[in-house]
Amino acid sequence: MVCHARPSFAAAALALLLAPWPLCAQQEPQRIEVLGHYETQVGTSDAASEGSVTARLIANRPALRPAEVLEFVPGVIVTQHSGDGKANQYFLRGFSLDHGTDFATWVDGMPINQPTHAHGHGYTDLNFLIPELVRRIDYRKGPYFAEEGDFSSVGSARIRLADVLPRGIAQLTFGEHAYRRVLLADSRTAGAGHLLGALELLLNDGPWRQPEDLRKWNGWLRWSQHGPARQRSLTLMAYDARWTATDQIPERAVAAGLVDRFGTLDPNDGGRSRRVSLSGRQHLQLHDGDLEVSAYAIASRLTLFSNFTYFLDDETRGDQFEQSESRRTVGGTASRRWQRPFFGRQADFTLGGQWRHDRLSPVGLHHTQARRRVDTAQESRVRQTQAGLYGELGLSWTPWLRSVAGLRADAARFDTRSSIAENSGRTSAHLVSP
Repeated sequence: MVCHARPSFAAAALALLLAPWPLCAQQEPQRIEVLGHYETQVGTSDAASEGSVTARLIANRPALRPAEVLEFVPGVIVTQHSGDGKANQYFLRGFSLDHGTDFATWVDGMPINQPTHAHGHGYTDLNFLIPELVRRIDYRKGPYFAEEGDFSSVGSARIRLADVLPRGIAQLTFGEHAYRRVLLADSRTAGAGHLLGALELLLNDGPWRQPEDLRKWNGWLRWSQHGPARQRSLTLMAYDARWTATDQIPERAVAAGLVDRFGTLDPNDGGRSRRVSLSGRQHLQLHDGDLEVSAYAIASRLTLFSNFTYFLDDETRGDQFEQSESRRTVGGTASRRWQRPFFGRQADFTLGGQWRHDRLSPVGLHHTQARRRVDTAQESRVRQTQAGLYGELGLSWTPWLRSVAGLRADAARFDTRSSIAENSGRTSAHLVSP
């Protein structure tokens, strides 16, 4: 038997430092996978403020409201007032975008901003969106892109929808303030493509003393086909929501104890919003570029009751008013991109066009009492047509230097027949933008 003296602490530490690595048995190297949530396309995008949001990030962060998917765009803030059936309030880079006036939003090729709207020009209602079925968001910030036309002075977002689900969805959600949501969605093979269906039901009272009593349903049916050189889709959407709104209230009423900050002074505010759309897209990959075309038809209605001054103007019936419209929209887009060498340089040239026609029958402002019309302030029938043509050339001069130049021409025609004679007439306008 051989005995050894116990080594000192210093000797043991020195032995650990000098011992060959690893001290333990050899192990297989551990694989670490880092997943990015954004695709910024550094080196290939036209601007540093351009990129894409992946479905992985959208799935990992819950959204209280459908339009909050836009908050995945860096710098965008989405909030809400006057009830969950109304278009959200948007902010980007310190700009108040109101209800979408300066931020162009598209859903699978359909423009969402509504011109000459009863409540606000550029009104962007995304409450028909189902966040779980958003595949990606391509965003751009700044007025640098010839493809983006009206409403895009601060930026734009193109929301792409899922074609196939890895597995079906059956969700039942309960939350505070009588929040209840049911979502059913699944996809199946249908001939040479895939068929995706979804149904969403949502009820919510909110934290208000006067329950919001939001009742909303969404229905989607989408067919898509993907091949090596062609992708196409056809989407049918239907949406309906009605709600009671606790609108803004005077601070002095809260300070005086008349109501608390969750209270209301007019329990009849609120509204109803409805929308049905049919849209189709086709993308062809060609030997020297690609071709994309889309078309859409949308029918929507909005009735919104508000009361900001209570009994200031009419001490008997109150100051509630109704903003309402019934709208039909048709339109389409087409673009062709060529990728060819140009004097020894790689060149991308895009030529495209956009057209839409809005028919409002009617759009009006009415004085109401407890949601009943008392008289009409104005009512108009509007025909509005917008068309845009653009071209853009990108040249790669060196691996680190690229130039992009574009030109866009827009034209619009208006035909208004109003209950106020001075508001009636026809006119047109055009704008060329480098």
